[in-house]
Amino acid sequence: MYKKNELDRKRISVICLLAVLIGASATVIAKILLLSIAFFTNLFWFHELSLKSVELVNHHFSPVYILVPVLGGLIVGLMARFGSQAIRGHGIPEVMENILTKESKIPRRMTFLKPLSAAIAIGSGGPFGAEGPIIATGSSVGSWIGRHFYFSEYERKILLATGAAAGMTAIFGTPMAAVFICIELLLFEFSGTSFIPVIIAVSTAYSIRLATGHTEAEFPIGQIQESINSLNSLFYFACGAISGAVACVVSKIVFYIEDKFEHLPIHWMWWPMIGGAAVGVIGYFEPRTLGVGYSNIITALQGNMLLVPAITLLVLKFLSWSISLGSGTSGGTLAPLLTFGSSLGIILSYVGMHFFPEIGITAQVTALVCMSSMFSGATRAILTSSVFALEVTGAHFGIAPLLLGNSAAFLFSLFFLKETIMTEKISRRGIHVPKDYYSVRS
Repeated sequence: MYKKNELDRKRISVICLLAVLIGASATVIAKILLLSIAFFTNLFWFHELSLKSVELVNHHFSPVYILVPVLGGLIVGLMARFGSQAIRGHGIPEVMENILTKESKIPRRMTFLKPLSAAIAIGSGGPFGAEGPIIATGSSVGSWIGRHFYFSEYERKILLATGAAAGMTAIFGTPMAAVFICIELLLFEFSGTSFIPVIIAVSTAYSIRLATGHTEAEFPIGQIQESINSLNSLFYFACGAISGAVACVVSKIVFYIEDKFEHLPIHWMWWPMIGGAAVGVIGYFEPRTLGVGYSNIITALQGNMLLVPAITLLVLKFLSWSISLGSGTSGGTLAPLLTFGSSLGIILSYVGMHFFPEIGITAQVTALVCMSSMFSGATRAILTSSVFALEVTGAHFGIAPLLLGNSAAFLFSLFFLKETIMTEKISRRGIHVPKDYYSVRS
């Protein structure tokens, strides 16, 4: 049982050397992806050839710009139809499927088509994040190296995971969370020999990120003056449970919309145009729903979002994202989930401070807990979501409320959601997805 999953002691050194190469390559690809998103955003919305990063949250456009996401959907649909159907979706489930059923073999063209399609989808206003596509692309780099240097299936799985982890680190600067996401969603095991290459890859990616000037937290939360006590800890636990409930509802609605698209009497190539139309119409009335929208998350985490804007963003961003994702376009789910969670946290903080002013809660910590709990409830990656929230904000004081909130969200999801947002699609195809990790002798 164990021998087939053990690495040859002589080959582990080769894999570790390749992990450095994969980590560096995934970081370069992540940078290219971000520049590509900026390029297409400027091209589609401002008719400029520029690589300057820009968000659409503060811009208002004429009604004709409703057609921009439709055009983006058309391009992505054509790429999927005549390039590779595998570019559809948010990236991580497709990587999991390749591990579980295709011996960790990912077609080479995915290294180029996935980031390009995601850049077009997001650049044209798609309400997605870049993390899913870069995880898929980093995985394809690791898989490609594993296939062409004649590694075993188990060794390819490790190389694939190193690319995924390096890509996530390059985007968010979260090396420990990247290691945990490999454990919880890709490797499904605790093994020193499989951890070492992943750690080397994320260390390489993180070092390059620091060397290029990205030394600050991706979502700086600012200074927080709050003491954690038994009463507000109970409140944060309740916030985690509510976030878990919302995550279950979010996941079920996405599955429902995907089912409805499956019954449309037109070829799936045209579906992203329908999703793009929803993105365009909603984005016309609420520009904050367009694009990645990291600034929305930062605004909520810093406690600078008011109640009505938080409700509006939560509802409209979800509608835009769920319809667009259900249409089968290309883009990540993590950033939208973080947006939903942080917005929900603002809403709950207003409720808490109104009814329980004496327990000492703040909008910042509530937004942080709900953001992480939404991630945990939707994916059940409880370790990843907890550590991710700490690393991406630098708010290391918050470990207790984060663990409480994430535990509540995880339990709620476990009882009320049969499959997670990451596993539903592949589970429907009859593919068994491991629910727990196991220990492998290293």
